[in-house]
Amino acid sequence: MSIIATVVVLLIAALHAYILVLEMFLWTGARARAAFGTSLEFASETKALAANQGLYNGFLAAGLVWGAVASGPVGFQVKVFFLVCVAVAGAYGAATASRKILFVQTVPALAGLALVLAAR
Repeated sequence: MSIIATVVVLLIAALHAYILVLEMFLWTGARARAAFGTSLEFASETKALAANQGLYNGFLAAGLVWGAVASGPVGFQVKVFFLVCVAVAGAYGAATASRKILFVQTVPALAGLALVLAAR
């Protein structure tokens, strides 16, 4: 169970690293605009805001990787903390931006949290 939990945590970290790339570097491109449902005009106007948001996703990814590689109680605590952060951010995003975020971010984070708790 521990290996499965770690793999899921790393997959969620990879997702947030991908979101970082979309928001920080590809925001005005076709792929990011399709993923976030924005127009070129809106994307151009909000590029700096998206880059800031992408940076936060990078911090979530870094924290999840840290939790996955740290041993003992520190690794467990870091994984729990960052998975809860991802779940809360996803719930907020689903409530304020797009319901899709609930399924892309919150559900995987809660599943990962359940696996991490079960593996303890």
